[in-house]
Amino acid sequence: MAVDPGLFGPNSVTWNLHGDPAMWLGGIGSLFLQALHPRAVAGIVQNSIFRSDPLGRLERTASFVSLSTYGTHEQVHAAAAHVRRVHSALKGRDQDTGERFPVDDPELLLWVHCAEVASFASVTVRAGFPATRAHLDRYFLEQRRSAELVGLSARDVPGSVGEMADYFTAMKPQLRCTPDADIVYEFLHLPPMPRWLRLPVRHGYQPLGHLSYSLLPDWAIRLYDRPAYSEERATSRARTFRDVALLIPKRLRWSVPSSHALAAVRRLGRAATPSPALLPR
Repeated sequence: MAVDPGLFGPNSVTWNLHGDPAMWLGGIGSLFLQALHPRAVAGIVQNSIFRSDPLGRLERTASFVSLSTYGTHEQVHAAAAHVRRVHSALKGRDQDTGERFPVDDPELLLWVHCAEVASFASVTVRAGFPATRAHLDRYFLEQRRSAELVGLSARDVPGSVGEMADYFTAMKPQLRCTPDADIVYEFLHLPPMPRWLRLPVRHGYQPLGHLSYSLLPDWAIRLYDRPAYSEERATSRARTFRDVALLIPKRLRWSVPSSHALAAVRRLGRAATPSPALLPR
């Protein structure tokens, strides 16, 4: 019986890029970016329990990305069906007009998808992951499959670097830093924690939050209008973070927040271990 490689398989860009430790920075950065869309961030703030469960949303998002990358077809489609059910029951209220809107509005789902995968791609490359322009074109094309999981049509999703750039150019007039975005900014810099965790979080997580913010595109940092590391300093720190993280044994590194990558390697064999060496040529 053939072993199920999942949606992407070891020879995809997705499989290998998503196994890189710089994805942690990209994941945090994607939340900063998503929050610049007024309706998207209203849906997050009004429906999420992130203020009482500070790391829960980050962990759930990271776990779903990992499962959709490394899980079997059955696991992926079951998880995606659950996500669609949850989203279909949620509403948000536009802070400007008072209008109620569905969280699974296709335009909002597309924004969240594009902010997420564009952040993954940009940040991992800046941190030193050796993906070329051709690799990133292929990555965005592959990620249309992820977009389909949440209910989008692949033909409506940017499938190349150029198409993604055009999408953000078209979206910029709709984006701004709202009070809800400020809430997300503050949360991602220093999540509320029990008193006994505040000191280690302040000295451990907080620099990563600000680094992730500083790795946003220049136009996004201008919309937040908050200080950021210089481009050179942000890139240097991202590379240092990646270099240090790569020293952590894979078994430990890929166990947080979930072990889907490890399960995939057990299923497919050690030759399927995510690595830049497996990037398609």
